[in-house]
Amino acid sequence: MQAFRRLRPLSGVSMSRRMSRRRRYTVTAIVSAVLLVGGGGAAFAYWTSSGSGAGVASTGTSTPFTVTTTTPTGGPLTPGGASETVAFTVANPGTGSQTLSAVAASVAASDGTAWTAVTGCSALDFSVGTATITYGEIAGGSSISGTVTVAMIDRASSQDSCKNISIPLYFAAS
Repeated sequence: MQAFRRLRPLSGVSMSRRMSRRRRYTVTAIVSAVLLVGGGGAAFAYWTSSGSGAGVASTGTSTPFTVTTTTPTGGPLTPGGASETVAFTVANPGTGSQTLSAVAASVAASDGTAWTAVTGCSALDFSVGTATITYGEIAGGSSISGTVTVAMIDRASSQDSCKNISIPLYFAAS
């Protein structure tokens, strides 16, 4: 019975040692194959480069403040009499913050030119006080409110030409 013949160790090596060696060869072959296929033995090459570029950014511009007023309180104005208080609002219609550092009010036409609509009555017949307002940053789309007083100066001559008129105020905000 050849099929059941007992294997003898080769040149003094036991069967278990021979299997152990064969197992080592098998494991080594598998690991080597995995490393070779998986990139362990692959070479990598690449190019290096440097470069530069340019870009631009743009800035906006300031947007003129808008000034609105409410109906005056106090008065009515008479030569040397009581003053009127005019409330006003300075608005920033832009999208960025802008600094409000001055507001000046005067009796003048809506474009800031001298008011001469009534003969015998002029801006010289009135005084406008200093604006009361808190100066500083106004965020885009926001506003700040303040007040200013207007009085009629008592002249040594008749001021009848100044009766029953509307006195235009011009506001300059910066």
